[in-house]
Amino acid sequence: MKIPLTPLRCMHRAVDLYGNKGGIICGDRRFSYAEFGERCEKLASALTAIGVGEGDRVSYLSFNTHKLLEGYYGAIQARGIVMPLNVRLTTPELSGILQHAEPKVLLYEQEFGPLVKTLLEAWPGMQVINLDTEYEMFIASGKPGRADVFTYSEDAIAELFYTSGSTGTPKGVALSHRTIYLHAMTVAATVNRDDTGVELHTIPLFHANGWGRPQTATMMGLKQVMVRRFDPATVCRLIQNEGATAMSLVPTMAHAMLNFPELAAFDFSTLQTIMLGGAAASPELIQRMETAFGCDVHAGYGLTETSPVATSARKKGTIVYSSEHDRLKRQSMAGWPIPGVEVRVVDANMTDVRRDMEAVGEIVIRGDNVMDCYYKDPEATAAVMSGAWFHSGDMAVWDSDNYVHIVDRKKDIIISGGENISSIEVEKAVGACPGVLEAAVVGAPDDKWGEIPVAFVVAQPGVVLSEDAMQEFLLPRLAKFKLPRQYIFLTEPLPKGGTGKILKRELRETFWAGKEKRVQG
Repeated sequence: MKIPLTPLRCMHRAVDLYGNKGGIICGDRRFSYAEFGERCEKLASALTAIGVGEGDRVSYLSFNTHKLLEGYYGAIQARGIVMPLNVRLTTPELSGILQHAEPKVLLYEQEFGPLVKTLLEAWPGMQVINLDTEYEMFIASGKPGRADVFTYSEDAIAELFYTSGSTGTPKGVALSHRTIYLHAMTVAATVNRDDTGVELHTIPLFHANGWGRPQTATMMGLKQVMVRRFDPATVCRLIQNEGATAMSLVPTMAHAMLNFPELAAFDFSTLQTIMLGGAAASPELIQRMETAFGCDVHAGYGLTETSPVATSARKKGTIVYSSEHDRLKRQSMAGWPIPGVEVRVVDANMTDVRRDMEAVGEIVIRGDNVMDCYYKDPEATAAVMSGAWFHSGDMAVWDSDNYVHIVDRKKDIIISGGENISSIEVEKAVGACPGVLEAAVVGAPDDKWGEIPVAFVVAQPGVVLSEDAMQEFLLPRLAKFKLPRQYIFLTEPLPKGGTGKILKRELRETFWAGKEKRVQG
């Protein structure tokens, strides 16, 4: 029998098999899976009552809370598309996304109230619901009732996440019911094969590394502990008090945990696994984390376009580590594919490069986890697909065991603290600053953030530029994490090739020469 694949089945399984189990922990509120499921159903009914229907976008402006988690099921049961927004983006960035996505409704936390008033000017067509003052009354107006999964199309879009591309224009990554469900299954087969785990949601659910976990955790009946906003003291307390067994971190979070002065005062004996993703991890970081937390720590790799997990650097039976350094080095790599995913490293002709950890090619991915499309952008979708193979834009080397190690970003994306920053977007903003003749932005290595944006700037004749003045100009135009951390003011034109294109490789070599990461240009 063919039963439609939908993440609603993840929730149904949790309710049926773990209804009386403590499922969701959020601050001082605790819900069994039966209670959580009923709240999701009532949310779906309430959304339907205000006009949400097939394919309507239901957006969220919220940190990690049980209310946002409920949206992952309530919105799609209402046959809508759940669309969490990155709360770190600026008003113009969010306005552009809303104008493109045209959501039917926006649910927001109280602290974003002033921002929402401005966003309504950009997209007045959406209804708004305050999660702090109106939400409980709103879902109380709904009626519980299990969705009939046979009435849902597994090919319908369930989730929509906006990610910055190489052009600096956010693209909406559309993921179907089928894609999300199969991703949950494969992640469960990789890291969650029992129901005793306690998942700590440390990464924001609007972030690729965050929203890839709730479906698996729900389906497997794990206790899920919400971390509203990352803070080392809060994370340590929740690990100890709730008996957390697993959490995911970006490297900047890992560094913050390691530098927390009171780290040694907490009991981490329940922790079994820490997954690092979102930016490159080093063998040294893996070693320090294992020592501090006494558990397995390994990296992984994925993109918004792959739901997100594609590979992990978990142990592989065919690998015999030649040394402790070899083990740590492998566990800091992107790793090898999870079930249901195929990964290759190819040249420009889609031919596999040598598996010698030296030949560099682009990572291409094929699998049930690959996005369905970029929302309302068929040209951009076609540009990243070669048949069923998705072009990641990441340059890497690999070996005969399919271990992949990323060495560079093909499209000049800077990954800082787990966030993707388009160098072109920052360049446009820097170039708009009065007195700037030309500018280029590259990523420079940084011990804390992995990479930081650095701007090379040439002033117009007779103009004297200052870092403070440029930062003041850019602050309202770029999210804080996108701001250049360093400015290099040049008196000569930027280096250019025969076609007039700025040679960013030469600029990057200022920082990367002699380091492991090499730029392929």
